[in-house]
Amino acid sequence: MSDDVSSSEPPDAVPSDPEPFTYNGGRVDPGESANVRYGISETYLGDPVRIPVTIVNGAYAGPTVFLSAAAHGDELNGIEVVREVAHDWDHSELHGTLVCLPVMNVPGFLAQERYLPIYDRDLNRSFPGREGSTSARRMAYRIFTNFVEPCDLGIDFHTSTRGRTNMLHVRANMEDETVDRLAKAFSSNVVIAGQGPSGTLRREATDAGVPTITVEMGEAHRFQRRLIDRALTGVASVLAEFGLHRESSVHWPGWRTVIDDDDEKTWLRADAGGIVDMKRGRGALVEEGEVICTITNPFKEDDEVVTVEAPFTGLIVGVLENPVVYPGNPLCHLVGLSPDTKIALERERTTDRSKADLR
Repeated sequence: MSDDVSSSEPPDAVPSDPEPFTYNGGRVDPGESANVRYGISETYLGDPVRIPVTIVNGAYAGPTVFLSAAAHGDELNGIEVVREVAHDWDHSELHGTLVCLPVMNVPGFLAQERYLPIYDRDLNRSFPGREGSTSARRMAYRIFTNFVEPCDLGIDFHTSTRGRTNMLHVRANMEDETVDRLAKAFSSNVVIAGQGPSGTLRREATDAGVPTITVEMGEAHRFQRRLIDRALTGVASVLAEFGLHRESSVHWPGWRTVIDDDDEKTWLRADAGGIVDMKRGRGALVEEGEVICTITNPFKEDDEVVTVEAPFTGLIVGVLENPVVYPGNPLCHLVGLSPDTKIALERERTTDRSKADLR
C-alpha cells in the first residue's frame, strides 16, 4: 500500500450552503476568519481570563472541527500544532469550519503548571462543565458550550505529564463508528481504545454527539519538532478524510495496531525505590523477557539491583524521563503487538535504517 491513500468515502452530509459559526458574543461568516480572546473567568483582581480562539470558516459548506491543546498548561507540543493549522495553512478551499483552541488552560499555561493554579483543579476532568459550580467547571462550561458543542468532530492534543514521555498515539472510543473513522484517519501507528475517564474533553464531547479523539505526543515543557510535524500530517489526513481539504489525501501510516484489551497493555511500575537506568526508550520494540530497566540504590550494590523485564512482546508507548522512583511509580507503558504487526514494524524500521545508510 502506498504512503498516501485517497479516501474512497464521500464527504459526510452537510448543508448545501455554508453557514456562519456563532458563539455567545460573536459570529464568523463563511469565507472569514477571526482571532478571538474569549473570556472564561476572572482573576483575583477581577481582570478577565481570556483564552485565544481562531475560527476559520470556509467559503464552502462542510463539517465543523475543533482542534484543542493545553488543557494541561505545561503540555506545549499541541499548541504549535493548532497554531500552525490555524495560521500557516492555506484554507482558501476549505469546505467547513475549523475552531482552533491552542491554549485552553490559560492560568496553567501562564504559571507553566499542569493544573489550574486554583486549588490544583484539573481542567481535563471538568468537562462538560457547569455554571454555578467550581471555577474549573465554570471555565470548562464556557469552552464546551461555545466552541465544542457546535462542532461535528474534535481532536484534543496532549503530552505526557512531567517526568515522562509518550510516543505519538491516539486514544479513542473505538466503539463509536465515527470516532473509529476519525482515529484511523489520523494515521497514528498505535490506537489505544477506551472511553477515557469521566470529565475528559474527548469522552464528554463524544457523549454529547461530537466524536473526539485524544492525541498523545511527547513530553511537557517543550516543543518537539519531529512529533509536531507528525501530528500535522495526522491533522491533514483527517481534514482529507472528512472532506474539509478535498485536494489532500488520507495518509496510511504503514502499520497500525488498535489496543482494546487490558491484557494487551500495562504500566510497568517500580517495586523498589531508587535510581532507574532505562535500557530501552520511547517507541522501542521489546521481546518478552527482555530487560527494560534496572533500579539501584545510590551505592549500586549488586545484591540490591532490581531488574524489570517485559512481561510480553510489545511496544513501549510511554516511558519514564525522571530517573528516580518510589515503589509504585510508573516506569513505562507497554502495549502488545500481533505477530503480523510486529513483522510490519520490523520491516518498516529495516527500510528506514537502509535509507539512513544511503544518506
